[in-house]
Amino acid sequence: MGQGPSCAGNQENGMFGAVQGGNLEVVKAMLERKPSLLHETTVYDRHSALHIAAANGQIEVLSMLLERSVNPDVLNRHKQTPLMLAAMHGKISCLKKLMEAGANILMFDSLNGRTCLHYAAYYGHSDCLQAILSAARSSPVAVSWGYARFVNIRDDKGATPLHLAARQRQSECVHSLLDNGALVCASTSRYGFPESTPLHLAARGGSLDCIRKLLAWGADRLQRDASGRIPYIVALKYRHEACAALLNPSSAEPLVWPSPLKFFSELNEDAKALLEQALMEANSEREKNILKGLGCSLNSPPHSDSGMDDSISEASNAELCCICFEQVCNIELQDCGHQMCAQCTLAICCYNKPNPTTASLTPPVCPFCRSTIARVVVARKLKDYGDADHDVADFSSSKLRKSRKSRNFCEGSSSFKGLSTVGSFSKMAGRGTAGRVAAEDEFDKP
Repeated sequence: MGQGPSCAGNQENGMFGAVQGGNLEVVKAMLERKPSLLHETTVYDRHSALHIAAANGQIEVLSMLLERSVNPDVLNRHKQTPLMLAAMHGKISCLKKLMEAGANILMFDSLNGRTCLHYAAYYGHSDCLQAILSAARSSPVAVSWGYARFVNIRDDKGATPLHLAARQRQSECVHSLLDNGALVCASTSRYGFPESTPLHLAARGGSLDCIRKLLAWGADRLQRDASGRIPYIVALKYRHEACAALLNPSSAEPLVWPSPLKFFSELNEDAKALLEQALMEANSEREKNILKGLGCSLNSPPHSDSGMDDSISEASNAELCCICFEQVCNIELQDCGHQMCAQCTLAICCYNKPNPTTASLTPPVCPFCRSTIARVVVARKLKDYGDADHDVADFSSSKLRKSRKSRNFCEGSSSFKGLSTVGSFSKMAGRGTAGRVAAEDEFDKP
C-alpha cells in the first residue's frame, strides 16, 4: 500500500520535519524565506509537504498549504494523493478539508489501482469511508460515473472496497458499504483466490461480524470460487470453526434484509434503526442455536433485559402487536395506518429470500387490509414518546416485550390468529438448504 511518509531524505532543510510535527509557525517562516520549498518532495517516496501533513493529521499545516494554492491531487512516487494517505491513516479532518479543496476521489494509485475509498475500507476507517461516500453523491466526477459504480469500483485485481473490508475484518466498513449498494456477491479476478466473493474473504479472515452482515444482506453461501469451493470450505481450511458453522449449507438460513424492496431503500433513520436491530436480533437467536453445539459464544454480547420493566411501564401507551402478541407496535404502515412490531414487519417482507441479482420484488401487503405496503415509518405513539427526551432506539424488541397476560387483546383479535406464525423468526429462519449440496471436502491446492 506504499511506504509511510518519511522525512529522512530532507533533514537538511527541516521543512518536512516541521510539517510532520505540526509546527505551523516554523513552516510559515521557512516558506517565507524560501517559497520553492512548497514544491519539494522527499528523496525516495516523493512525498510532498501536503502528503506528510495529510498522513499525520496536521490540519492547520494542511489548511495553510492549500491556501497557498498547492495542488490537492499532487502525486508521490506511487501516484498516491494526499487524500489517499488521509484515508489510509484515518485522518478525517484532513480528508474532509482536502475534499472541500476539490481533491479528486477517483484518482488511482500505481501500486494496485486503488482509490481513496479502497484505502478507507482496507484500513477500517469507517468515518473516512462515510465521508467519501457522502462526497461521492455530489461529486461531478462520481456523478459522471454513477454512484453505484463508484461504490463498487474495482482495483487492478478486481477487488471492490467490500472485498477489502471483508478480508481485513472491518465489519463497520462492510455494513456501510452494503448499506450504500455494494454488490454482496461480486467476484474478484485475481485478489485472494480467483472469483472469491466477499463471503469467501470473510471466511478466510474468520470474522463472524463480517459474515453475519454479509449473510443478512443476501450473500450466497453456495457461490463457488474458481476452484469450486464454497465459503464453508474456506472457513474449514483456515480452521475458523464458528464461521464454518454459520456458513454450513445444511444450517438454517438467516433472514435477509429486503433491499430490493423500494420502500426499504427509502426508510428514514429511525425506522431503519428499528428494523435493522430486529433483523440482527432474529439472526442472533439463529446463531446461538447453531453455535451451541460447538461451545462457542457470539462476539456481540446478548441484549440485556435489565431495565425492561421500567421501559415497559414508561411505554404503556404503546399497543401490543396484534400479529405476534409479544412485541410493542413500533412500526406503522403509512398509507393505511396499521401498526405492528418491527419483527413482524420483517417477517412479512423477508418471507422469501431475495435474489441478489433481482432489481425489484413485488411489494408485500398489509396483513390487516391487504393493501400494498408502500412506506413504513416509526409508529406515531412511539414517536411522540420518543420526542419527550427519549431515544426511539430504546424501544427495541428486547426492551418492549410484554407478556400476553399483561394486556387483554382477545376482543377482535381472533382474525389474526392465523398470522401469528408469520412473526415467528425461529420457524422462518429454520428453512435451511439441507440436501441441496453434496458434502464438500476439497481444500486449496498448495
